[in-house]
Amino acid sequence: MRIGLLGTGPWAQLVHAPALAAHDTLAFTGVWGRRPKAAEALAERHGTRAYADVDALLGDVDAVAVALPPDVQAALAVRAARAGRHLLLDKPLATTAEQGRAVAEAVRKAQVASVVFFTTRFQPGPEAWIAEQAARGGWFTARATWLGSVFTADSPFADSPWRREKGALWDVGPHALSVLLPVLGDVRQVAAAAAGPEDTAHVVLRHEGGASSTLTLSLTAPPASAGTEVELRGRQGTALLPDAADGPLPAFARAADALRAAALDGRPHPCDAAFALRVTEILQAAEALLDGTRPHA
Repeated sequence: MRIGLLGTGPWAQLVHAPALAAHDTLAFTGVWGRRPKAAEALAERHGTRAYADVDALLGDVDAVAVALPPDVQAALAVRAARAGRHLLLDKPLATTAEQGRAVAEAVRKAQVASVVFFTTRFQPGPEAWIAEQAARGGWFTARATWLGSVFTADSPFADSPWRREKGALWDVGPHALSVLLPVLGDVRQVAAAAAGPEDTAHVVLRHEGGASSTLTLSLTAPPASAGTEVELRGRQGTALLPDAADGPLPAFARAADALRAAALDGRPHPCDAAFALRVTEILQAAEALLDGTRPHA
């Protein structure tokens, strides 16, 4: 499968490009970016071609991986799907349900494969745990805490405009939902949302299986308190999400494998554009409640 990369930012440099260049069943065909010089530098580093025109790249590939802000990603994903290209997308799929629906509809109409890179879902230990807990069932409630310190001087994402604008709800909220939804079922109601310090968000969900869950999300937590924890409680006691044994680069390689498999056999992946759209709809509902609790200048 010939695959191109759209985007040249930190995530593209640290994860997407190295994983695609090292992949043994994908041909890393080229890079396009909104900054041509950055695309040229990234392409040269990984022995591939820089494209000045996105449609030229789409014409030379079977699939694209996208490492761009979600609003930019959504528009280009629609464009790529309509060109018949399979999609390896980042989370969040989009930051409005309207944008997300456009992507999911384009994927459906073009009958292309789609995989959205919810990192935890492509890490073997956590993914096996998710499947095990979903099979066990009987969960009463869950607590998901995703705390980061993204805007520190040593963070590669410190200057990310969309993260500063949209905050933790949209950056790490998708990760939390990607773990909870397969275990507890779809969200029936976003029951409450309240703002904490800086961009911190607290969200309460009711799931269709009857369970409830709470999310605590932040990109501005003190570094000493940063970390991730998901705890389930139910008939069989408690269960904690295990730590991942490897990082995002091998996880992204597995996501690329999943895209290739979905393209070959035609079966939708559990983390496809339709699933990512549902995550977007839940986050938009939470954002509407959250906005009313934030202090205004």
